Amino acid sequence: MQRQLIECVPNISEGRNSKIIETIAQTVETVEGVTLLDIDPGKATNRTVITFVGEPEPVIEAAFRLIEKAAQLIDMSKHHGEHPRFGATDVCPLVPISNISMEETVKYAHKLGERVGKELGIPGYFYENAAKEDKRKNLANCRSGEYEGLTKKLEDPSWKPDFGNNKFNDRVARTGAIAISARDFLIAYNVNLNTTSTRRANAIAFDIREAGRVKREGNPITGKKVLDKNGEPVRIPGKLKAVKGIGWFIEEYGIAQISYNLTNISITSMHEAFDESCKAALDRGIRVTGSELVGLVPLQAMLDAADYFLKKQNRSLGISESEKIKIAVKSLGLDDLKPFNPSEKIIEYMLDQDTNSLVDLKLNEFADETAAESMAPGGGSIAAYVGALGVSLGTMVANLSSHKAGWDDRWEYFSEWAEKGQKYKKRLMFLVDEDTNAFNRIIDGFRMPKSTDAEKEIRLKAIEEATKYATEIPFQVMETAYQSMEVMQAMIKDGLQSSLSDAGVGILCARAAVVGAYFNVRINAKEIKDRDFADSILKKASNVYDSTLRIERETIEYIDGQM
Repeated sequence: MQRQLIECVPNISEGRNSKIIETIAQTVETVEGVTLLDIDPGKATNRTVITFVGEPEPVIEAAFRLIEKAAQLIDMSKHHGEHPRFGATDVCPLVPISNISMEETVKYAHKLGERVGKELGIPGYFYENAAKEDKRKNLANCRSGEYEGLTKKLEDPSWKPDFGNNKFNDRVARTGAIAISARDFLIAYNVNLNTTSTRRANAIAFDIREAGRVKREGNPITGKKVLDKNGEPVRIPGKLKAVKGIGWFIEEYGIAQISYNLTNISITSMHEAFDESCKAALDRGIRVTGSELVGLVPLQAMLDAADYFLKKQNRSLGISESEKIKIAVKSLGLDDLKPFNPSEKIIEYMLDQDTNSLVDLKLNEFADETAAESMAPGGGSIAAYVGALGVSLGTMVANLSSHKAGWDDRWEYFSEWAEKGQKYKKRLMFLVDEDTNAFNRIIDGFRMPKSTDAEKEIRLKAIEEATKYATEIPFQVMETAYQSMEVMQAMIKDGLQSSLSDAGVGILCARAAVVGAYFNVRINAKEIKDRDFADSILKKASNVYDSTLRIERETIEYIDGQM
């Protein structure tokens, strides 16, 4: 069964006292199976966003401990900050990350809230997907009046807390309230302005955010509010859906910002919010100087931003992931206020801390590891790596061709080929390590105990399954390297003719990958007891091998003719 993962992103009402922040955050690490990903304090807002991830039960245990510690160390009666807030742990959203539904995540949010109310006595509200009534879905409604209005709120029967104390006693005076939710991945995103005016920043926020601004008679700022038939203010919607936003002044940086919550990045992305903010700012004589991410961001959001700006420049999208990240950072100005470190801000990079990966080694280290007196990495991993180098050459020709002067009308054609090349390269790079992993599974099988008949049976079955897998992986190398030859073939035909030899070398590398992996398929298949499986994969491998040699011959003949 695949591992369920949820993310928890509590916001605590302390952004200045590093000792208190660290003490609260460290409670997360006392729970086994939970990974603390990020601690992002803000001095002006006097608020810290903490991010951690793990399986559901450990995560809600860690969240409870964090809320308990924050209640001990933060006194809300003495708290001041720019950000709206009403509690020591102001909000505590749970976010489904993998192999878990929103409905399941809601149940964990309710479980956490009920425990917080029962054991800690902190009053709280469920919001967004965890809300138990419509008016509580919006966090702004739950938090209206903030800490200063909490006494009155708790006295209002319509705002009786979903859990915890419903009276403003001495303990609640210290802890405040809390809002707990299950929600989609939210990006907290600030746009920097070359002004110190909060009013101007708010005006831009109202232009952009979904809620827009209140409609007024005459003067749009001071005029009388227009009311609907129910006596509610009529609103002029903003440009973008699934966006919340306000303007504020950040003394720490000496600038005004627009603070956005992008509540559904599949509806409104980070780069769309940035671009629309730029347009609205210019209309008001203000310039956007950059932006700031609070907490973490999904990798895809950064890649989508890079693709957006590359398309605007008529540039190939088939560049490496690392280059795309650089483009996204510079295009959005994410390093405007402080350095942006992708390994600390992108959630997938934070989770992927495997230091034993072959593909993360330097070239000389990889060669040394291969040459060492161990059986792995062996021919299968090397075949996959050679295949990755081959399609990288084809991708290079596509990117060069897309940028050739006079070929501007063809950039999309070459970009598509470069993107295909990147996908083949990514797959082959994965197979570099997976071939070694497959070999290690066989070794693990042979190391299993064999003292009893039952142990012997289990051991033989494990060895058989591992050997099948160790045959399937080099076959996947064969297939992928063979398929990748289409990139080089297209570039030999349509790409820069000055790079004909580069694409040709790419074909030769792909051919070496196929032939090398074919050797591994054949030698491993010999040991498989299930001969139907072995004969089937050998037949498919033989067909790929023959097709590859045919393409190699045709390519060499063509290049010889051109030269």
